[in-house]
Amino acid sequence: MHIHILGICGTFMGGVAALAREAGHKVTGCDSGVYPPMSDQLRALGIELIEGFGADQLALQPDMYVVGNVVSRARLDDGSPKFPLMEAILDSGAPYTSGPQWLAEHVLQGRHVLAVAGTHGKTTTTSMLTWILEAAGLQPGFLVGGVPLDFGVSARLGAPTRPGGGDPRPVFVIEADEYDTAFFDKRSKFVHYRPRTAVLNNLEFDHADIFDDLAAIERQFHHLVRTVPASGRVVANGVEESLTRVLHQGCWSEVVRFGAAIDGMRAEGDPSNFEVLYKDAPAGRVQWGLSGVHNQMNALAAIAAAQHVGVAPAEAAQALSRFQNVKRRMELRGTAAGIQVYDDFAHHPTAIRTTLDGLRQQVGAQTRILAVFEPRSNTMKLGTMKSQLPWSLESADLAFCHTAGLDWDAAQALAPMGARAQTASNIDSLIAQVLQAAKAGDVIVCMSNGGFGGIHDKLLKALTARN
Repeated sequence: MHIHILGICGTFMGGVAALAREAGHKVTGCDSGVYPPMSDQLRALGIELIEGFGADQLALQPDMYVVGNVVSRARLDDGSPKFPLMEAILDSGAPYTSGPQWLAEHVLQGRHVLAVAGTHGKTTTTSMLTWILEAAGLQPGFLVGGVPLDFGVSARLGAPTRPGGGDPRPVFVIEADEYDTAFFDKRSKFVHYRPRTAVLNNLEFDHADIFDDLAAIERQFHHLVRTVPASGRVVANGVEESLTRVLHQGCWSEVVRFGAAIDGMRAEGDPSNFEVLYKDAPAGRVQWGLSGVHNQMNALAAIAAAQHVGVAPAEAAQALSRFQNVKRRMELRGTAAGIQVYDDFAHHPTAIRTTLDGLRQQVGAQTRILAVFEPRSNTMKLGTMKSQLPWSLESADLAFCHTAGLDWDAAQALAPMGARAQTASNIDSLIAQVLQAAKAGDVIVCMSNGGFGGIHDKLLKALTARN
């Protein structure tokens, strides 16, 4: 079929596009304000990208319009629709569906789906799990909300049958997001995936634009648990009270906990070199270049999920020792004037804190950390968690906040940090502040869930020129 994807450059919809193209469908798509890596990946696949959401795209007459959750019925100040193409689709009666539903009907059916859910670490844990299964020879399909360095793409179909005999169902690993599906389907995306293995990595309040409170998100997570069959496995963080409440609402599958429970999967040792214990017996060792307790927990979740499709923990741990992480997850973008510049996707106060705590553990107390960030996610833009920012930045020596697009006072929110925090309303001013403060030996971490105005390359060029 020919599918036309609205919002094609989002990480999820871009992955759907890549899978559809690999399956032999004709794929076109539209979006606005595109940026790498997804735009580069789509063009490399030969997928035609159209800028904007003009109603004239109705002339393409695809078999199906696949609508991303960036699309809405919103109106501009002059009363005209923000997404004219969507209005034209509705008026004409043309067929349309959501990305998760199209994926469920055309890709996931007949596969053993391993879904990774959680407020934090979904992309990293999904990538870890996919790499473990790849190293074990299972040739998994996958859809990740980023680009795993071990694969170089965010999605692929994988083998049509599972190699090695036994269960013939091919395996497919998917990042399972709790954000809503589309403007016409307000269920969480992950409800569509019907996993046989479900990872509940962690859970706290997020997405203040669509959820009223933590209990509302817990309810959605329980909807996911309800879809796991009795022969399935729920892999749950054993130290999260919110997930304990989710499971207490009812669970009909095997539960394997990770983290603290001695009857499940836990770790002993430093996060960069630790022993894995399963039911309190040694089961493998992970020695890798990643840091932070959060990545250690991600690893335990991935190992427990892989075990459900026959990969022994020792084999999984060995594979993780060769894991290369994901683009934009503490990715070193370059070094200039003796200063390292990293890119990280941190989009929530807890994610910022875990990133910086892990880096502090890695570089030691003597190295200065300069945190450069923008509150860009919908939750952060609303200011719901602004009071948590000083706490999230405790491990940084200096913090620089990009305030464009905020309707709350970032300087006031960061006031408890005193002179350690600065704000700027544009990228050039922000770079000037960082340049004035940065010294040889420092580490700069740029944190955003968007393109951040290309600040990484601009900083590296400016540092080189200064030197």
